[in-house]
Amino acid sequence: MRPFATLVPFFLLAAAPAFAAEATKKTAPAKPEATSVNAGEVKWTDAPPDLPTGAQMAVLHGDPTKRAVYTLRLKMPAGYKIAPHWHTKDEQLTIVSGAFVLHMGDTMEAPASTLTAGGFHFLPAKMHHAAETTEETVVQVDGMGPFDIHYLDAADNPNPNPKAGAAAAKKATP
Repeated sequence: MRPFATLVPFFLLAAAPAFAAEATKKTAPAKPEATSVNAGEVKWTDAPPDLPTGAQMAVLHGDPTKRAVYTLRLKMPAGYKIAPHWHTKDEQLTIVSGAFVLHMGDTMEAPASTLTAGGFHFLPAKMHHAAETTEETVVQVDGMGPFDIHYLDAADNPNPNPKAGAAAAKKATP
């Protein structure tokens, strides 16, 4: 007859897959659900204070304040300007309507390209750029959060309390 102590390792080996499966159930992230939003159902709120006043934002998917994939739309009036800045992570921009002027560089006078409805722009992380509109414009932004904006000149940041920007973006999240 085998002593009990020699059977314990065999029991643990046999039970390990069950323990691992149970642990995975408890720590596995929730499976994402499909999301559909028609244009008339988009819920617009004021853009976070890190963006100049006058813009509206709608989060279509995800949470731009967390480390996760997100999709948001930014609606800007004609003549809207975002001073030179950069983002920590890559962004993909799709112009839904209007005309979006991107200045690639450190100033609003840097070389620019105008994107119109259906236009697309991939923006690598940390690339300096500025933006403006010539008419009311809606831009869809897709990326990996958390979304941030770093102005080249701190005086250009319209937010007197930069930490409040993340909280405001969170409020816009469905």
